[in-house]
Amino acid sequence: MKTKILIISLLLLLPTFLIAQNKNSLTVKVDGKEFKTEPRRINFKHYVYYTGNISKPETMLRIWLADFTGAPTTKSGRYLVIDNENPLSKKEINEQLLTKKYEGFAFVRYVVETKSPRMAYHVGDSGNKNETITVNKREDGNLELSFNLELNGTYWKEKAGATVFGGLGRLQNKMEDKLISKATGFDWNIDPEGNGYRKQKETDIIKLTDGKMIINLKDKDVSDK
Repeated sequence: MKTKILIISLLLLLPTFLIAQNKNSLTVKVDGKEFKTEPRRINFKHYVYYTGNISKPETMLRIWLADFTGAPTTKSGRYLVIDNENPLSKKEINEQLLTKKYEGFAFVRYVVETKSPRMAYHVGDSGNKNETITVNKREDGNLELSFNLELNGTYWKEKAGATVFGGLGRLQNKMEDKLISKATGFDWNIDPEGNGYRKQKETDIIKLTDGKMIINLKDKDVSDK
C-alpha cells in the first residue's frame, strides 16, 4: 500500500517538474551496445535536464545544458562538455574565449545497475576533454542533441553497513524507487553518492557513440536563451 501511495503522490506532483512529451526519442551506442528509450525533459527548481531510462537493467542517461551563466538554454549551437565536479573558472572561460566558441556548457551522466536490487552500479561522468554536444533547435518545435563522448567510468557497491542496518526497510525503499522510475520515466534516487554506496578503485572509459536525442519543445516552461 505504501508503494502505491508514493507512486500516486509522485504522479500528482509530476506536472510541477516533468513536462509532457510528444514523439521524444533517444538512441545511442554505449560501448557498442544500443541504448534506446523515450527521454523526458525535467524542469525542477532552477535546473532543467534531459533524461532517458530503461528498467532492465535499470539504466539512465542524463544531459544538462546551460549557458555560461548557468541558466537553462535551448539555443542552437555547440556546447562544451565539462566535468561537473571540476568546472572551468570564469578566468579560464575568458582566457580561452569560450563564449565565442560555444553557446554554453553540457554535463552528462550515465548510470547502470550491475547488481539488483540497486546493490551495485557502473557510473559514467563527462570530463574536461574538449568534447562537444551539438544542439539544433528545429523549426518543427523539437530540440535535437547529437553527441559522441567518452565518460569517466567508476564502480559503486552498497556498503555492508547500509545493507545490514537498513534491513528490510532499505530493500523496500529501493524497490519503491525502482517502481517510481519505471512508472514515470524519471530517474528516482538512482545516483549512488551519499546513498549508502562506496566507490571502488576500478575505473574505465564508457564510450557513447552515434548519440541522438530529440525532445519536443512545444511547452514553454524552459528558459529560451
